[in-house]
Amino acid sequence: MDIEMEIVKTNGNDTVAHLGTTGTGDNHADRCHSTTERSVLLAAQKNGHNGETMRSGRLATEEGAVYRVKRELSEAVCGKVRLWMLLALLAVLMAAVILLSLAVCSAVHEDPDEKFDRSLFRVPRIFNGSFRLPGLAFTEDLLSISSNQSRALASDLEGKVSGLYRSSPALGRYFSKAEIYALRNDSVIAEYQLTFVMPEEHEEQLRRFTLSREMVYNVLRQFLYDQQDSDASPASSLYIDPVSLKLS
Repeated sequence: MDIEMEIVKTNGNDTVAHLGTTGTGDNHADRCHSTTERSVLLAAQKNGHNGETMRSGRLATEEGAVYRVKRELSEAVCGKVRLWMLLALLAVLMAAVILLSLAVCSAVHEDPDEKFDRSLFRVPRIFNGSFRLPGLAFTEDLLSISSNQSRALASDLEGKVSGLYRSSPALGRYFSKAEIYALRNDSVIAEYQLTFVMPEEHEEQLRRFTLSREMVYNVLRQFLYDQQDSDASPASSLYIDPVSLKLS
């Protein structure tokens, strides 16, 4: 800031000395800007210090909580038995109880559909049909169903078809037998008969649905398409051509 004296003349001889102050606008603005920067810097330092203090406090709190948990788990409950040992034992016991309960429930539960009296199945349901054996060469011995070759082949085919129906969830309980009763010359055509038995109580319903011609036929046909055993090759003597399957 500058001090300036100005001599002012009047009408008389007196003079008046006038003191005044002069200052530049730039100097004043610089002083205000400097003060503002110092204030902002101090505020930033204060905020940074507060943030570090808060983080340090949180870390200390977390470390303290972890330490308390470890200390409590390591406390002796009875002799040398620690609290963490009891908690681990409790978890194992709970898992064992759950597994045991599941095992008991599965053993006790009985499917009502699996409870049936086979002695009540007295009404026969018979189907006849034929299929071709493309992998088998026809011989004269096959013309007689009583020949050794015919009986051996018939026994193998009966076992194959019987195994299929006995393992069927829907038809297994009703299946009685499969019988090969004739072998014909035309790439060896086997004529067969399927016998099912059913209870009188549900005879009509079984004839229309479970033991219908479509159901019995489709189960056998699907099995022939899915042949996966040793006779699955068309060159095998026990291979049954699915396309040739007939059932009535």
